[in-house]
Amino acid sequence: MARNKEFDTTLVLHKAMEIFGHYGYEGTSLKVLLEGLGIARQSLYDTYGTKRDLFVKAVTHYTNQKSCAVITYLEQADSVNKAIHDIFHEVAATLKDEQRRKECLILYSAIDQVPHDPEIADLFEQDRVRLEQAIYDALVRAEHQGELRPGQDLHTLARYLYYARYGLIQVSKLTSDPKVLDEIVTVTLSAIDK
Repeated sequence: MARNKEFDTTLVLHKAMEIFGHYGYEGTSLKVLLEGLGIARQSLYDTYGTKRDLFVKAVTHYTNQKSCAVITYLEQADSVNKAIHDIFHEVAATLKDEQRRKECLILYSAIDQVPHDPEIADLFEQDRVRLEQAIYDALVRAEHQGELRPGQDLHTLARYLYYARYGLIQVSKLTSDPKVLDEIVTVTLSAIDK
């Protein structure tokens, strides 16, 4: 008879995001992973599969959670301009908060895997298509509401905003100065200000 799991699988995914975010995929040894997760090796294999399987599940969980939140926020916002401002300021706030930043940095680790891991590359491509479309749809609404400068290429602007959001994660690995993040957010958002 199979035993019930003695741990919260969602909590383990969040811990895995922190560990992979801190050490990177390659730098996370199985020993470090098991100690950080607080589970036995067999529990890891039985529940998640290999270290790589857990990494893919953690990245998928994180991107789905964050992308769904962004899409919902954009769809429900009365002011698209304000919503995009809020989203970028929240990313910066997350990256400046030592605890929340740990989970966010799993994306940094995952991006490193894109060139040689087709599954991770496909995950990011699907996320890009979904988020870019949501941003584009929001920008079209913003244009109709008179929130944008006329004549902008909204497809290019949507793509720019998508990549700029990920760019902040890269910046946070290169500097610990929170002012730098704020300055980059300000310049980024100037693209949608009238």
